Amino acid sequence: MDSKLAAERPETPTADIDLWEEGWEEIPRVCRAGSDTPLSFAQQRLWILDQLQPGIAAYNVPLALRLSGSLSVDVLRAGLADIVSRHEVLRARFAGAGEEPLQRLNGPAPTLECVSVAESASPECEALRLAEQEARRPFDLAAGPVLRPLLISIAPDDHLLVFVFHHIAVDGWSLGVFCAELSEFYTARLEGRQGAVADPPIQYSDYASWQVSQQQAGAFDPHLQYWKRQLAGVEPLELPVGRPRSAVQTFQGANEAFDLPRELTAALQKLGRSEGSTLFMTMLAAFQVLLARYTGRLDIAVGSPVANRGRSELEGLIGLFINTLVLRTDLSGDPAFRQLLARVRKVCLDAYAHQELPFDRLVEEIQPQRDLSRPPLVQVLLSLQNAPESDLELPGLRVEYVPLSTGTSKLDLGLTLAEDRGRIVGTVEYNTDLFERSTIR
Repeated sequence: MDSKLAAERPETPTADIDLWEEGWEEIPRVCRAGSDTPLSFAQQRLWILDQLQPGIAAYNVPLALRLSGSLSVDVLRAGLADIVSRHEVLRARFAGAGEEPLQRLNGPAPTLECVSVAESASPECEALRLAEQEARRPFDLAAGPVLRPLLISIAPDDHLLVFVFHHIAVDGWSLGVFCAELSEFYTARLEGRQGAVADPPIQYSDYASWQVSQQQAGAFDPHLQYWKRQLAGVEPLELPVGRPRSAVQTFQGANEAFDLPRELTAALQKLGRSEGSTLFMTMLAAFQVLLARYTGRLDIAVGSPVANRGRSELEGLIGLFINTLVLRTDLSGDPAFRQLLARVRKVCLDAYAHQELPFDRLVEEIQPQRDLSRPPLVQVLLSLQNAPESDLELPGLRVEYVPLSTGTSKLDLGLTLAEDRGRIVGTVEYNTDLFERSTIR
């Protein structure tokens, strides 16, 4: 998958290490007699946010593909239906029932909408305008669906294929799964054969039910005790914002792209190896130094997403598995950078060992009284892309990824990094109600 897409993808897995608690039993399949199942903890948070601030696009996940060549729309539609039939979460809707929201598996299946802009004055510009408009259109989680496919015809042999997911159903890893399956099922349908993809051993609703049962059984308690000790007394980062903070968090945002030279990238990798650290740890240490410089603080907590797919049965599923770790580092004592890197390395390894606790459970325990003006626990995020990526190949077509922006920012500041042909490329996502572009630059 193109690294430019990786840099645009929200909340893809970050850490170079992904561990899972050994000894846990296999995730069982839940009874399908009814259509209602619990939400995972991450889904519950997104559902609550949608109830509090309906109509925002902060948790829209767009994926756009420029298709040049001979496209069979009927085959594409059938291939898409194959994927949707395999993954229940793409047919789910999310609604409140009593005190708890439920995942209802009887929602409408996504259908491919087709429009043509070939007769417009500027077909390519109009296609991009429609794609951006679709990326920013809100979802109705109670009605569904949580995936909107749109095919925009620019010319007979030129199309823009847009998928907009709600984050409640996918994470960055899921996009790789989706693209790999789209490639296989489109090709198989075109060749008149069955797609060579094994049926998923479980569904996302099985995972969500299992996660709730783990919580009820106290499986997360040891991790919770660690995080309570680690985050005791943590305070919000007060970044040098250019505008007053609203009483209620806003999500207006923009992106600023940058890249690091190959020589600097190689030097960073060499430094990390010499200290027994990963590239992510090295970048986190540097980022925390930068944040200390701009905040005047020596206690710096940064959020970081991890894939949370350490079990083989989860690798091929579409769903929201990602978890956020709070990486808190003490920069006091004027340490040399290598000394700081050793501190960061320990913080990361300890966090990975306790990553099974859902972030949303942690928020409930650490910060039960929410400050509505800012995100809970962390206001800044750092991610280094390492999700398994899939080059999407469709017979008879040249495929190019087209970045789309939702015009939103989930946090005050988010730094997303990826490796691209020997250099680090990055995107800063920032809240435009807080920061001027000049400040970010």
